[in-house]
Amino acid sequence: MKLINNVAVVTGGGSGIGLAVVERFLGEGASVAVNDVDEDSAREGLSNLSDSTGNFVFIKGDVSDAGDCRGLIEAAVGEFGDVDILVNNAGLQHVAPLMEFPEERWEHLLGVMLSGAFYCTKYSLPLMIKRGGGRIINMSSMYGLTGVKYKAAYVTAKHGLLGLTKVTALEHAEDNITVNAVCPSFVRTPLLEKQLDDQARAHGIDREEVIEKVILADAPVKRLLDPEEVAELCLYLTSEAARNISGSAIPIDIGSTAG
Repeated sequence: MKLINNVAVVTGGGSGIGLAVVERFLGEGASVAVNDVDEDSAREGLSNLSDSTGNFVFIKGDVSDAGDCRGLIEAAVGEFGDVDILVNNAGLQHVAPLMEFPEERWEHLLGVMLSGAFYCTKYSLPLMIKRGGGRIINMSSMYGLTGVKYKAAYVTAKHGLLGLTKVTALEHAEDNITVNAVCPSFVRTPLLEKQLDDQARAHGIDREEVIEKVILADAPVKRLLDPEEVAELCLYLTSEAARNISGSAIPIDIGSTAG
């Protein structure tokens, strides 16, 4: 039980990568405060978790709102007493050319993925300092390391997360708090599944052809990641073995950013 007596907060924990992280942490004995804005979907996902040693509580909230982020951390403390691990995972996508990108979508995506990570980090840090250390994991993307057309807000937010990661790591190294960004390639999540359906209709091909000819066309390794693979990396970053890894952007991207 690697995370026994640890309290984790996972944003966007109701599905996809976040849900896989929650399940992996629970399996190692952690108590987990699970945040998501979509309560119905999140509770459905959480109800399907396999038996685990840890406990969890669901806390609905929109992480683009500073008050909701403060409330999330306060609720985690109220339920479990502390916060040792924070996984800033909440995310969403909008695809449009830059000149046509809706301004409200730009604001919302940056609010969720970048401002939300800032707020949750800010409110968690005093607790981790008092506790004598902690682990912060920011869910970036391979597109935090490179670029792609038609995803201006997503790419900008994911790049911004790397800056937040570095600054937080430097400011709190002496507090025994490590801060890292995980940078996955395409992961089999509900968000990606919807994109596969949209692309299949747009190109007049089936989903598997979309994966092969569109999604993974330029990827060195021709496969999608499973959420559990990303969760395993997150678990490693909480471990004592990873105590000297901080301020890093760690790709798990089938070689996509190697070239």
